[in-house]
Amino acid sequence: MLSIILSACLISDPHSCKDFKIPLDVSMDARQCTMAAPPYFAQWAEEHPNWQIKRWKCQASSLNDI
Repeated sequence: MLSIILSACLISDPHSCKDFKIPLDVSMDARQCTMAAPPYFAQWAEEHPNWQIKRWKCQASSLNDI
């Protein structure tokens, strides 16, 4: 299973950054994840208005558990 890993920084302190993991409940390959990811991180951004997403990637859930 894949997860979306977001790297985001606080808007009030751009040097304070953190990685967040969004597990995907559906089975898909990395290419499908890349195409399906934008609505997931858009929802995350709405739920976390104090954070600004700097980058994101899809990776296996078992790697680098956050």
